[in-house]
Amino acid sequence: MITEIAPAPERVAPEPARARGRRRAWDEVPRWQIYVPLGIYLLFTLIPFYWILLFALRPAGSTSLVPWPMTFDHFQKVWTERSFGTYFANSVYVGIATLLLTTVVALAGGYALARFDFKVKRGFMLALLCSQFVPGALLLVPLFQIFAKLQMINSLGSVVLAETVFQLPLSMILISGFIRNVPYSLEEAAWVDGCNRLTAFRIVVLPLLRPGLIAVGSFAFVHAWNHFLFALMFLSDQSKQTIPVGLNTLMSADSVDLGALAAGGIIAAVPVVIVFAFIQKWLITGFSAGAVKG
Repeated sequence: MITEIAPAPERVAPEPARARGRRRAWDEVPRWQIYVPLGIYLLFTLIPFYWILLFALRPAGSTSLVPWPMTFDHFQKVWTERSFGTYFANSVYVGIATLLLTTVVALAGGYALARFDFKVKRGFMLALLCSQFVPGALLLVPLFQIFAKLQMINSLGSVVLAETVFQLPLSMILISGFIRNVPYSLEEAAWVDGCNRLTAFRIVVLPLLRPGLIAVGSFAFVHAWNHFLFALMFLSDQSKQTIPVGLNTLMSADSVDLGALAAGGIIAAVPVVIVFAFIQKWLITGFSAGAVKG
């Protein structure tokens, strides 16, 4: 007769005295001391968003503090008359192309930094880190000269390459930290089973890097989507410009169309908000994983 053996009850480790003291002190804090500062911070954060929605949805010339009657004329104006449909498509192209190029190159470089030792490795890592202190404005002149010789001025490819160059150092450092968190023994086991290095990386390592790749890719996409300087300097044709440059065209020395500017700002912000809403779990996991052994 076969009887099922009940699993032994799990033993819960006793809570350290210091942790119990912190938890007890936290429980004794009055709730208003927590919720009042959080409420003030939330109010301070949401007021600018409400102000943008107010100008975008209320009729031109209205001074009401409530967007009623509600109108979408400002959105229609910036999308059709101000060519925001073209700007939006260009920004999507630049963002996705930068995401893919940055992720692929940083993945190869990060693997080399994580798995191979060479004489100048420490100096190379230091150079990558120090490059983050260089402002993007200092790269404009050399990049402009390079793109001019390559006949890439007024091309979306020039903005993609410039954004990739600007974001590669940090992306390589982050991905190298992600790869160090993957045990080297997993790759060795794949080699024993007959896989070469590339196959072992694709089958064993790459699936474990999903949170890190999502974090790096989303960071590259958002930066390319919001960056204004490179698009302004390398793109002169209006049909090639991106959303940040398009927003700048709504402001002139004489007047500013606040309704159109607010509608354009919402159009620019919605894709980023949607992206972060879907990947926030992967983003937090990826950045925390890369920070452990980076």
